Amino acid sequence: MPVLVTGASGFIGAHVVLELLKREIPVRAMMRDVSLANMFPESNILEVVKADLFDVESLRKAVDGCEDVIHCAAALYVGVKNVEEDLVKPSVTGVENLCSVMGDVKRIIHTSSVAAIRSTKYENGHVFNNEDWCNDASVTSNPYGFAKAEAERKIRGWAKDKDVRLVTIHPSIVFGPIIHPRHTQGSMAFLEHFVNGPPFVLDIHVNFVDVRDVAYAHVNALEMGEDRARYIIHKDGLWLKEIGQALNEALPGKYATRRLPRYLAYVMALFHPKLSISRLKGTLGKHIGYNIGDSVSALSLPNYEVGDTLIDSIKSLQAQD
Repeated sequence: MPVLVTGASGFIGAHVVLELLKREIPVRAMMRDVSLANMFPESNILEVVKADLFDVESLRKAVDGCEDVIHCAAALYVGVKNVEEDLVKPSVTGVENLCSVMGDVKRIIHTSSVAAIRSTKYENGHVFNNEDWCNDASVTSNPYGFAKAEAERKIRGWAKDKDVRLVTIHPSIVFGPIIHPRHTQGSMAFLEHFVNGPPFVLDIHVNFVDVRDVAYAHVNALEMGEDRARYIIHKDGLWLKEIGQALNEALPGKYATRRLPRYLAYVMALFHPKLSISRLKGTLGKHIGYNIGDSVSALSLPNYEVGDTLIDSIKSLQAQD
């Protein structure tokens, strides 16, 4: 039986598909736009199906004949205009619809995020762990954290009294080699800045992990790790200035390291479509951390080095120019 991967054209989903194919595991890749299937190599164990989280009948057909589901489909927070319709509903209603058709599924791996763990309000320098929940978020305050936490609660509630294996994967910001130009959106926008952005950085701290570790975590969790566990997949946290410095040491070229003064950052937010003063107030000069526990050993992750992640990310972005 094939493993159904929802959101197969997304950054994480595409890497999950490739990891399954590498292991010669049959895959049913679900996507809304099947023309994106050309990002994958031709394979007689790969089936591409068109389905939408809001179309229950299409989901029913996608799940039919699958006992394993890796649910990677999610909405990007970057560029969302209507958070209720474009962010919260795809996450929460999408999970509800998927759960309604998974009567014969035996194992499900759910892509969540550290956003479901990190509270909206926190002390600078706080370290979160997998027992934490984002309980103080709402549609108007931290909608992404709200959507991720609510979606996880929904799928855990569905699995509670069922004979099904459920593991949730909680990546921090995901970097790594992109497979398709559409993967430059979302989390990779942080590194795209160093390729095509202005010659300065904001005073922002980024917690990140390699997308290849995230893909390994999803596939290995089908059999490894504890049932009902929450695994934080995270490597390190660096200030944007430190990322620029690391790139300058490892690669030819000149990467931004000059930190923009805070008052100028606020001025820029007035005109930047993806920034806001309220968002900057919550991030400038602040940092947190994550205690990943036994995630690396429990899921037998490659645990990519920071330098390899940054170098491979930048090279793949530059190859798109």
